[in-house]
Amino acid sequence: MGLPKDFLWGGATAANQAEGGMLEGGRGLTNTDLMPIGDDRKAIALGTLDNLERRSAYFYPSEEAIDMYHHYQEDIKLLAKMGLKVYRMSLSWTRIFPNGDDEIPNEEGLLFYEKILLELKKNGIEPLVTLAHFDVPVALIKKYGGWRDRRMVDAYVRYAKTVFTRYRELVHYWLTINEINILLHQPFVGGGLIFKEGDNIEQIKYQAAHHQLVASALATKIAHEINRNNLIGCMLAGGSHYPYTSRPEDYLEAIHRDNGEYFFIDVQARGYYPRYALKKFERENIVLSVETEDERILRENTVDFVSFSYYCSRTVSGFDEDYATTTGNLFKSIKNAYLPSTEWGWQIDPLGLRSSLNMLYNRYQKPLFIVENGLGANDLPDESGYVEDDYRIDYIRKHIEAFKDAVEIDGVELLGYTTWGILDVTAASTGQMSKRYGFIYVDRDDEGKGSLKRIPKKSYHWYKKVIASNGEVL
Repeated sequence: MGLPKDFLWGGATAANQAEGGMLEGGRGLTNTDLMPIGDDRKAIALGTLDNLERRSAYFYPSEEAIDMYHHYQEDIKLLAKMGLKVYRMSLSWTRIFPNGDDEIPNEEGLLFYEKILLELKKNGIEPLVTLAHFDVPVALIKKYGGWRDRRMVDAYVRYAKTVFTRYRELVHYWLTINEINILLHQPFVGGGLIFKEGDNIEQIKYQAAHHQLVASALATKIAHEINRNNLIGCMLAGGSHYPYTSRPEDYLEAIHRDNGEYFFIDVQARGYYPRYALKKFERENIVLSVETEDERILRENTVDFVSFSYYCSRTVSGFDEDYATTTGNLFKSIKNAYLPSTEWGWQIDPLGLRSSLNMLYNRYQKPLFIVENGLGANDLPDESGYVEDDYRIDYIRKHIEAFKDAVEIDGVELLGYTTWGILDVTAASTGQMSKRYGFIYVDRDDEGKGSLKRIPKKSYHWYKKVIASNGEVL
């Protein structure tokens, strides 16, 4: 019993939330660079407010983030001292192709990531690299309208082939597109989509989804051709849906909501559009522009494993009036009276992680990888900067216990676990630094002030013991 000896314990960050160096090293702007803190952030994320130029009235948290661009050596040393087996990171597309579709890649950007990957290898840490983590070049949004345009596929594939080739001996675990289903909920974040009056929004979103699915399949094909040892995964913003009551209508709504989120992964893992999606398109008069070879490309290039984020479960009803009390999560959900909530309203449900693992494994019969899980909290450091975050330890411990049960009792095949925000980073949902997830405190506030000093929290030392014991000492 117990987890496999080669289980990959680690942590995760994303370029747009950690890296900074927004205009350094020849880098171009990406969509999330133009996501400010404040009241307009939501409208921009939804694609209802056009914001493709930097404005002095806004504070953009990703401009400096936690400045990993200049601190990566220090950060990797801290990760190595913790005993990390794997570090999930993303590449900034525009650091390598500043305009997204340049003829020649930016050597300074390629060399930057090469140095990071070599530093990880030197410290015995396996990189898990996401190609696009809420990352659409602004130049391509202006030129094509983001992923609504088929030409995005060629630009993405060129980018993917470039990094697969350059880092052939350094990276073997890849994710194509982060939380790909977020495209449906925050179209600008997920696809660089901005809508105009009169647009058929559902048509545009699902056409963009098709382009992303084809691009992901082509990237999977190229990765396998370049190095047969490459393992390519898809990535879902996960979380089980519970029926609000035992009413049949609520149970059916939970099934429909699951299908709506699993749609992308059904295609990436199985290789074809599920019938429920085809019926939706027929019912809603969504007509996709599909090229002759697309069906074959999807069918022949399914992913090797399925990865997902898990922060909370969701409770749903078949009746609109039940949504009077909702949670703070992006997904429409009713407050579950049986679960506690975080300061931001996300409901804490470790057993829901075990349920999600079972549902995903039974659905796809492919290895799974939990690549985001963690607790966002307003940590209060003492005079020396130390944070005694027992609440985070408790959250992570219970989720580890849940996925261990999924493996040991339920038979789920699980490759690894990377907690979200191994260091504190700016929050994707709000842009705040005060919504902290890390095991390492970073001295920076919501206004971009602070020394950027890194200070391990109590949870850092606890997680080090967890990793050393392969999850036996919790």
